[in-house]
Amino acid sequence: MFSSGEFFQRIRKDYYRSLFPVLLSVILAAFSAASGFGGEPVPVPDFSGDRAMELLIAQCDLGPRTPGSAGNRQLRKMILDLARKNGFKARTLCFDATDPMTGEPVQVCNIVVSVGMHPENRLWLGAHYDTRPVCDRDSDPELRSTPLTGANDGASGVAVLLHLMEILGENPPAQGVDFLFFDGEDSGLSGDPGGFCLGSRQLAATCRDFGNPLSQGTPRGLIVLDMVGKKNLQIPMEAYSLVNAPEWTESVFDRAQQLGLTAFVKHRGPAIYDDHAPFLEIGIPAVDLIDFDFPQWHTTGDTPETCSASSLDEVGRLMLDLIYQP
Repeated sequence: MFSSGEFFQRIRKDYYRSLFPVLLSVILAAFSAASGFGGEPVPVPDFSGDRAMELLIAQCDLGPRTPGSAGNRQLRKMILDLARKNGFKARTLCFDATDPMTGEPVQVCNIVVSVGMHPENRLWLGAHYDTRPVCDRDSDPELRSTPLTGANDGASGVAVLLHLMEILGENPPAQGVDFLFFDGEDSGLSGDPGGFCLGSRQLAATCRDFGNPLSQGTPRGLIVLDMVGKKNLQIPMEAYSLVNAPEWTESVFDRAQQLGLTAFVKHRGPAIYDDHAPFLEIGIPAVDLIDFDFPQWHTTGDTPETCSASSLDEVGRLMLDLIYQP
């Protein structure tokens, strides 16, 4: 990703000597561009909202993706296959938990995909890939036990991350990036935060442990993508992020404004306990990008029809700019 033979043997010595400085300058220029030092800024690749939308729909076609379900395992395989196809390091970190709704044992599996070998100043990008087991906020009581399709609430953030992985595979970035796919985010009982964010709480608690794929790197920050696919997307600065990581949050939203991305609104939004919170609690700057004004939240209406390629495109464009222009 990131070899000269008989040609050089046919070059006369005097010509070879004259060519050497040119070759050296080319090598140094290539190294400079690849490592992000000197020269012009590295071009930012294009993000395709249409491709992200395809990836969103593909997830929904798997059916419910609750922890331990067939859909959850299939999506996990999709993530791992894409990572390995692009030559990225991928680790599945499973642990035993108790299902907050049923009280039954369940295996929860986080996935960490690492791009690049640079240990310092890495960018962490996260999203939960599980879906809620019930549509408990549906207006029809008979539908409240139906598993959530989770087009916006789950698939949207994952779709952006999957397409980013495709792009980074073709355009290796200068800075290291870790993709965190959280499981067990959405199985809690309404009103009980302790039943939510099982995967992110476990990963935050163990991210410095020996052998954890995150333990060797120092992140400049974490960005969590949740519910970022709805039409007419409007993402404010989530309150926990703004209070606990103000510089990181402001910098992310400032970049969105510089890019002219209208989906990001630089005012304080509601406080939401999401997958960023456990990382804020251990001192890692984290921002939750979420538009919580979503009438179909936790209902049977959370389907691909509520989502927009243009919304996914704006989120993806911001992530690419932060990756390639840190």
